[in-house]
Amino acid sequence: MLAVLLPGLPLCARGQYSVASPDGRIKVQISVGDQLGYSVCHENDCLVSGSLGMSTSAGEIGRKFRVRKSSCRHIDETFPTPIYKRAYERNVCNELTLVGRDGYNLVVRAYDEGAAWHFVYTGKKDIQVYSEDSRFDLGADRTAWIPYVKKTGSFDKQFFNTFENVYARTPVSQWRSGQLAFLPVLVEAGDGKKFCITESELEHYPGMYLLGEGGTTLRGVFAPYPRTLRQGSHDPSVTVGGHNQVVVDREEFIALCKAGESFPWRVVAVSVEDRQLLDNNLVFKLARPTVKADFSWVRPGMIAWDWWNDRNLTGVDFESGVNNETYKYFIDFAAANGIPYVVLDDGWYDRMAGSAFAVVPQIDLPELISYADSKGVSLMLWVGYYVFQKDMDKIISDYAAMGIKGFKLDAIGRDDQLMNEFYYKAAEIALRNKVVLDFHGGAKPAGLNRTYPNVLNFEGVHGLEQLKNPSYSCDLVEYDVAFPFIRSINGPVDYTQGAMRNGTRENYRSVWSEPMSQGTRCRQIAEYIVFDSPLNMLCDSPSNYIKEQECTSFITSVPTVWAETIALEGRLGEYETIARQAYDGNWYVGSLASWNGREVSLDLSFLPEGRYRAEIFCDGVNASRNANDYKHCYTEVSSGGTIHLRIAPGGGYAIRFTKI
Repeated sequence: MLAVLLPGLPLCARGQYSVASPDGRIKVQISVGDQLGYSVCHENDCLVSGSLGMSTSAGEIGRKFRVRKSSCRHIDETFPTPIYKRAYERNVCNELTLVGRDGYNLVVRAYDEGAAWHFVYTGKKDIQVYSEDSRFDLGADRTAWIPYVKKTGSFDKQFFNTFENVYARTPVSQWRSGQLAFLPVLVEAGDGKKFCITESELEHYPGMYLLGEGGTTLRGVFAPYPRTLRQGSHDPSVTVGGHNQVVVDREEFIALCKAGESFPWRVVAVSVEDRQLLDNNLVFKLARPTVKADFSWVRPGMIAWDWWNDRNLTGVDFESGVNNETYKYFIDFAAANGIPYVVLDDGWYDRMAGSAFAVVPQIDLPELISYADSKGVSLMLWVGYYVFQKDMDKIISDYAAMGIKGFKLDAIGRDDQLMNEFYYKAAEIALRNKVVLDFHGGAKPAGLNRTYPNVLNFEGVHGLEQLKNPSYSCDLVEYDVAFPFIRSINGPVDYTQGAMRNGTRENYRSVWSEPMSQGTRCRQIAEYIVFDSPLNMLCDSPSNYIKEQECTSFITSVPTVWAETIALEGRLGEYETIARQAYDGNWYVGSLASWNGREVSLDLSFLPEGRYRAEIFCDGVNASRNANDYKHCYTEVSSGGTIHLRIAPGGGYAIRFTKI
């Protein structure tokens, strides 16, 4: 890392400090007076401003903040990221530090792609944080893309949620009264500019929600620290047991913090062109660096999943379900297609017994582990949060000793301080036992995957599983061309794509045991390239994949981590196209469109010079009537050339380029 100390920043005016991005376009200004304030501007446009402060047991931060000294440095570091969307990440910014006289510093960073700031507590005693004053004044009644918490009622009820919803695109003045939104939230700033409000580094602090209060300002809201907890469920019909842990009552503070605590980064990710949001890595760059440990054993890749397809197999001579015969079929399928993992989802242990060691009698786990091992396949176990957290060390260590290689943790449902500390604790124990983790049913990532690369994936996304439930309706085609610009700024998504039954807007229907996707077959294939998922699910039944081997062979050949990523084009809510380079040198391009479809001229200038064999999966001529229709073809192209394609309504395409 190159960290050059520069002279103290000049005062722009009395009590004002500023720092600009390396390209000079983004400027963060801090005002010091009765109330600490900030503004983030891009060129001549002020995007957002507001107040900063915290109320703690050691005093008020932000009110009458007294600066003892200021300093600035330029940071330019490149670090390896082998389990990510590129092999190396470069972190370049200018940083301003205001050293306070009362035990707190304010650190501000200006990047070419946005801005971030956080407080650092320099006191010698542990403290309680009673509240945080984080406000975001947009300066006008701007349109925002808002992922509301689905629950309504008091804040306390809303703090217990799944962190899954589509976006409500609405002026902030029309924010639903009293309704919280989880992060990130995107704001349209005019002239094509947009910015996302989010956060990074949440190890010892609750996650931030946003609340609109009827004007142009959004306010940060935080879950108070849990005092009493009990077993429970998101589902009100579940009156006994449950996979979740419910907060019964809460403390008067939001966080307990140690001396020397660095508080979370408040992040504003900025774009001039929408496509820039598809590859904005501020959250990852701001996170705590990777712990010093050996991660060479971590194995990203595809995973065959049983729950979405309801373990619905055909052409077999046994009754499919939660039993060894079914999972051996999954293992055989994985082995035949080079899929490194199979997961045993909900049902392999008796939830009413309240223990992850209460394996149901239909499952002989040692036999399955041995069988999978003989086939070169690793097993992962789904575990509900309540059962997992109460015996976490033993569950991880004992099952790892048996040969289990990972855990999918579900029903998390909170992001208060205790829950965010759980993520890091689980990651550390998993590292010691050399197992990987997939956090499902929880909030968005906030940099944990940089600190612990054995954490491969996170949900916090409104994924394909929504389409199974007949009692719930949503438009995932429109969501698919929105969340990569917003939610994916925070990191990987456990979206769980790969449906081999596909429906047009008119033909789609919800069926629990034979679920289908909205949109075309090629859309499902392209999502393996477009979506960032180091652990990537194959949601459909092995029986369906075997019948569609041409598609299956391509899907299972797509890497899940990459040497390079380039956002080629994108328009929020309409389309996105991403190119990724595999470590073997091949390039992949995936593209998705809305229900409007589009005509495409793909510019191949991103390819290194040379001739390439292009393998193309694109929507068939009749895909607008039958979403299963696709075309698989090959052609030769040159760098700098053009490929012309038509994307059907709700469609997409996927291409692999192999150099000749």
